[in-house]
Amino acid sequence: HQVLRIKTRNEEEVQKLQLLESLEHLELDFWINPSTPALPVDVRIPANSVQAVKAFLESHGIAYSILIEDLQVVLDKEKQDMAYSQQRDRSSNSFNYGTYHSLDSIYAELDHLASEYSNIVSKLQIGESYEKRPLYVLKFSTGGSNRPAIWIDAGIHSREWVTQASAIWIAKKIASDYGKDPSLTSLLNKMDVFLLTVSNPDGYVFTHTTNRMWRKTRSKNQGSRCVGVDPNRNWDAGFGGPGASNNPCSDSYRGPSANSEVEVKSVVNFIKNHGNVRAFLTLHSYSQLLMYPYGYKCTEPADYAELDALGRAAAGSIQSLYGTTFTVGSICTTIYQASGGSIDWSYDYGIKYSFAFELRDTGRYGFLLPASQIIPTAEETWLGLKKIMEHVRDNPY
Repeated sequence: HQVLRIKTRNEEEVQKLQLLESLEHLELDFWINPSTPALPVDVRIPANSVQAVKAFLESHGIAYSILIEDLQVVLDKEKQDMAYSQQRDRSSNSFNYGTYHSLDSIYAELDHLASEYSNIVSKLQIGESYEKRPLYVLKFSTGGSNRPAIWIDAGIHSREWVTQASAIWIAKKIASDYGKDPSLTSLLNKMDVFLLTVSNPDGYVFTHTTNRMWRKTRSKNQGSRCVGVDPNRNWDAGFGGPGASNNPCSDSYRGPSANSEVEVKSVVNFIKNHGNVRAFLTLHSYSQLLMYPYGYKCTEPADYAELDALGRAAAGSIQSLYGTTFTVGSICTTIYQASGGSIDWSYDYGIKYSFAFELRDTGRYGFLLPASQIIPTAEETWLGLKKIMEHVRDNPY
């Protein structure tokens, strides 16, 4: 398999790529969808379709470059690195935050954090996945009852491995910095934080056992041999509109109805039952973006000015550490119109501070970010999250 980066010059070329996308026999996997000439399109192409796709692009004069020459080489190296660090972990009996982990290993670390930092960390189960795996949330709280809360989730798209890995690093960071970092301490003295490190556990397990590039849930689709729903097209926000597919074989299949996916429904129920969630922050990869609503429509949200300014401040905090630059804007203006996304739902539900992060990188490795970048990614992401959380703390509504 190869990954190509295609640079479109105009709307016509974008439409040609959308045509290519509709040819199912090619089995293309768009890492970045064709939407506007301004954005590059990254696409994974199975070996037996590579020549056909290149011929198509060349015949229409569409420019492309090879991002990843042989994906298998990258996949093999990732697997090798994981096996090596697992062995090292076993001998030292500690959790290595700088490597990718199995679901079991992540879940064991959640238990470890809840016992090591039992003064502020507890583990809640908010539901279970389609394949009956628990959905665990870490609650960071210094007491009180139903304090205003911040929601953070990661890994709704299972192949975005740096997000689950960053989330578990962030969990440790929040737990261990309480009482040391004055800003975080004052935050946790006023508010609770809820962190769902693996939003889509079935998909995550499948990326380890079977197909590293799997994005969706693993639910069965009636009348189709294709499996899974894109959980970030399944929320009740412009559900079924533009930028979501009604084809169960598509990677952006919206599902039969809003909240059909138990992984989505569990979060919705938790947030509704809590009733005092003030921020909804979700981690994706890749592209280095910080986005606010809307995705299902291209109009500005009521709080546009405040969200845009806060997004830019958070991007500044992210950049302060390693110089990583993030683009800030609404989903629709920054990437493309996409319906049924989580932050559109949370914002329309009344959670003003709703943001989606797209973490590293900008396409050199895409979803296969080397493990050596996990901790730097987590560190800079934490600074961005913290900037937003401080604003939420200081601006109750």
